Formats: sequence, structure tokens, C-alpha cells
Amino acid sequence: MTPVSDRHHSAGSPEMKAGEADIAKKKESILQVKSPGPKILAVTSGKGGVGKTNVVANLSVSLSEMGKKVVVLDADFGLANLDVLLGLTPRYHLGHVLFGNKSLTEIMVQGPKGIRIIPASSGLQRMSELTLAQRNHLVESFADLDGDADYFIIDTAAGISRNVIHFLLSSQKVIVVSAPEPTAIVDAYAVIKIILAEEHEKPIHVLINSAENREDAHEVFCQINSVVKRFLNREVDYLGHIERDSHVPQAVRSQMLVTHRFPNAPASQCFRELARRIAQQESPAEVSDGLVWEKLLNDWVN
Repeated sequence: MTPVSDRHHSAGSPEMKAGEADIAKKKESILQVKSPGPKILAVTSGKGGVGKTNVVANLSVSLSEMGKKVVVLDADFGLANLDVLLGLTPRYHLGHVLFGNKSLTEIMVQGPKGIRIIPASSGLQRMSELTLAQRNHLVESFADLDGDADYFIIDTAAGISRNVIHFLLSSQKVIVVSAPEPTAIVDAYAVIKIILAEEHEKPIHVLINSAENREDAHEVFCQINSVVKRFLNREVDYLGHIERDSHVPQAVRSQMLVTHRFPNAPASQCFRELARRIAQQESPAEVSDGLVWEKLLNDWVN
């Protein structure tokens, strides 16, 4: 969609040429730095109610406990609830970076164990109307995280909206959270199908949440993977499971993470194992040239 404020300027106008030249110079300066960038993970689910945000929060804390620097983007602009889950009350959100005078660092909220959260807001419909300068500012703001984060985890909205798909396609790795229920399995397959239709080689990892045990979780994964293999000519990777645990809803009701309030609970042990598995999957540090952020953010707002 063409930004409203840009419609009044032709592609060859002095303002547009100046803006493009400015972007080119900034890209060149970023390329000269060549700093390792964070791993960008997008966590999604085909439907709501499978515990996706709880997974994001506990995984982030578990990675932080391993010494990793973690930044989480609450990308559910309709029903942002990561802050509620953690008992936080953010004063600012991403809209204040775009339409106010706040920096990304200023709006970040400190979460448990040192994780940092970028709050969302349902009032960001104006994202589709960003000017060239605003887009460039947003890319630069996120690129500044390169030297200050090991993981950038995106908690997407549930479902398959345009924004969700853009985040998934632009991330380096997609984690699809499902549950043992038939509806969750069907919806997990649906979101995998859409991703692979757009990018057939996209790395996709499946996590089974609220499973009775390891064996049941693996059986659910096999159901998903067999359908993906049969109809989409691909296979997805098994990331593991989180055990069904009564400590989880207890922690949620008290607005605390299960890994924080009940560190020895079965689910907490699963989250720590999940974090170790993700850390072990790390490839050698890739050079970040700012173009990853440009793709992520420009795809999002277009």
C-alpha cells in the first residue's frame, strides 16, 4: 500500500531522490560496520488459546538465564497481552517511536531476568501510512539492536493475517506452537501451508504445548509432519514439547512466569530444555548489514 503522505510526491521529485540518497548512504555505513546481528525468531500459532505468548515469555527468560541478551516484540497489535502476562504497565509503545519523539530504547520495558520488551498497541493502524523518513527511522532503530541482542523474538498475533505472515516470512526461523487438540493441529497445518506457499524452504519448527508426556507430544508432531510431507512435499522440524502442568495456570493467575515462580516444575524444566535446544541450533554468527531489518520492517508496514 502506498503511504498516504507519499502519494503527493512523484518518484522523481527532489524530496524522494533526497530520501533515497539518504537511505543509500546509511546502508553503506552499516555495511562498513558488519556487526553480528541477533537471531530473529517468530513464534506463531494457527489459533489462539494454545499458550503461544506464555511460550514466548518463558522461553525468553530461559534464554536470558543462559546469558543470552533477549529482546521481545509484542506484535499482536489487536490484543497485545505480553505485558499483562508479566504484570507490567508500559507507559509507551512502538507508536511513540513512529509518531512521537521516543527512541526504541526509551519505550522498552524491563522484564524478568533482564529480558527487554517492545510493547505493542492496538492503535497502530497508521503503520500502513508511514512516510519514507518514518520507515527509514524505524529500520535504523531496530538495526541499533544488532550489537545489543542475541535473540530478537517476535510474539505474533494468532491466526494468518497479513501482518502475521509478513513477520513469519521475514524472520530467520519460525516456531509454530500447537496443542494436542484436533482444532489446534488443523490450524497449525494451515499456517505452515501458507508459509511454505510463499517460501518453500523457510525453516519451520513445531513445538507441542500442554502435552501429557513426551510420547504423546511426538505423536502429535508426527501427525502434523506427515500431512505436511504428503500435501506440501516438505518436512518440518520437531522442536520439542512443554508438559501439561497445573503450575502454569497458577503462575499466569499471579502474573508471573512458571519458570520464575515454580522453577522446578515439569513445565519449567521443559522450557529450559527448549532454550538449550534453540541455543545449540545456533549457526555461526552471521554478518548483519541492516538489510534483514529493512526486509522485516518494510514488509510489515507495506
